Amino acid sequence: MRNATCFTTLLALGVLGLSPALQARNLVFCSEGSPAGFDTAQYTTATDNDAAEPLYNRLVEFERGATAVQPALATHWEVSDDGLRYTFHLREGVKFHSNKGFTPSRDFNADDVLFTFNRMHDKAHPFRKAYPTEFPYFVSMGLDKNIARVEKTDPMTVVFTLNTVDAAFIQNLAMSFASILSAEYAEQLLASGRPSDINQHPIGTGPFVFQRYQKDSQIRYKGNQSYWAPENVKLDNLVFSINVDPSVRIQKLRRNECQVTLHPRPADLPALRQDSKLQVMQQAGFNLGYIAYNTQHPPFDRLEVRQAMDMAVNKQAILQAVYQEAGQRAVNAMPPTQWSYDERIKDAPYDPEKARQLLEQAKVAPGTEITLWAMPVQRPYNPNAKLMAEMLQADWSKLGFKVRIVSYEWGEYVKRLKSGEHDVALIGWTGDNGDPDNWLGTLYSCDAIGSNNYSLWCDPQYDSLVKRAKQVTDPAQRTTLYQQAQQRLKQQVPITPVAHSTVNQPLSTQVSGFKVSPFGRNNFSGVSVD
Repeated sequence: MRNATCFTTLLALGVLGLSPALQARNLVFCSEGSPAGFDTAQYTTATDNDAAEPLYNRLVEFERGATAVQPALATHWEVSDDGLRYTFHLREGVKFHSNKGFTPSRDFNADDVLFTFNRMHDKAHPFRKAYPTEFPYFVSMGLDKNIARVEKTDPMTVVFTLNTVDAAFIQNLAMSFASILSAEYAEQLLASGRPSDINQHPIGTGPFVFQRYQKDSQIRYKGNQSYWAPENVKLDNLVFSINVDPSVRIQKLRRNECQVTLHPRPADLPALRQDSKLQVMQQAGFNLGYIAYNTQHPPFDRLEVRQAMDMAVNKQAILQAVYQEAGQRAVNAMPPTQWSYDERIKDAPYDPEKARQLLEQAKVAPGTEITLWAMPVQRPYNPNAKLMAEMLQADWSKLGFKVRIVSYEWGEYVKRLKSGEHDVALIGWTGDNGDPDNWLGTLYSCDAIGSNNYSLWCDPQYDSLVKRAKQVTDPAQRTTLYQQAQQRLKQQVPITPVAHSTVNQPLSTQVSGFKVSPFGRNNFSGVSVD
């Protein structure tokens, strides 16, 4: 047992039944929000993906704390000379989890891969018809159109055939949406009329087994004693303690009621660094906080209005007040650490007077009411959306707009953004796989409308450039096309980039093996508590 405070916390959370010698194998993570569910193919936010990460594996996965892809449920793979066929050889002896209603009768095999991808690919798939849902990543990256078929050539070999070359295909398969599900579990749920349980009572092959979820309170997992990589299971119990308020998360960390947390307020960092019981891991943020204009809502369907809004944003003031020492001014639609970034792109000068003139020319009436949506949670790319919204409200009120700030619970916020209810929204992104398409295609393409394209912007010229860039494998050719796309996007102003922020991850000095992900994920595989 570490200490009385920690034991009291674990007792309250229900982590019981262990001898004192094993208490040190428990870890509490102070997370910032409640996931909508655990079926990763449905969701795109870090909150949802963090909650599902302990449960699953993918064919390939990113190295912890890095961007390189390594084998996981596939031990190796080959790509055909024409770049259209990917043959994956699957790992033997991998066990699925069990729960009160399901005990697997077999190990992981090719049927599970086929179920996972055919459910997303085939709109007539029986499970998809029984449990209708959307697959935003799969669609926004064009995989629904580009995957021709997924086949098994034997029980442990799967072949993906593409219609066109996809230079980011392997990186995409390492992302959360591609987590492998149990076909056998799905069949049982379908037969019993409970297909939605795949989302609320998840079964995977990952290092932790799902135990219980109480919305706005906690998620409980236990270490998977049958995990195929046993050296990565160093905890008996993992608890997500859900706390929206960053000050509460920090208080719990200092009292050792949790051992890892995230998204501290910039003002809290100096004191955290001085606490001898804590460590603050830091990494340059692979992220972007931005303003999305709904280009399908008047008056934001007009370029000159978006230009006016953009040049009236006082980015320097926002950086000082919202990001403090943890922000870098953003001028482009992705971070400067992403390869193919175009350094020639510059912001329009901050010029409220010219912005007013543009609105007069566009005949936008003074007093026009607009909604500005502010996220209810802290994200790596925006530590205080409420304050940023208030500052933008002041900036745009000077142009004559009547700005009303709107917010919802995080899951509802994202859902409503995807359906286009907003006028203007604060949102952002942390890169998922290190490929430029994960920014330029996933966030701003026509295919991404209804998923991650919160501007609902569809520009044929831009779209053509992004699609062509994905279909060539030479990095120099891809860079040329992506830089042309960046120039076009900057000209058309569907977004205003605001900032890239440094990621600061506070945790107890008792925690070992934790690595800060460049993709903003919190992964507890291989993590221990001393």
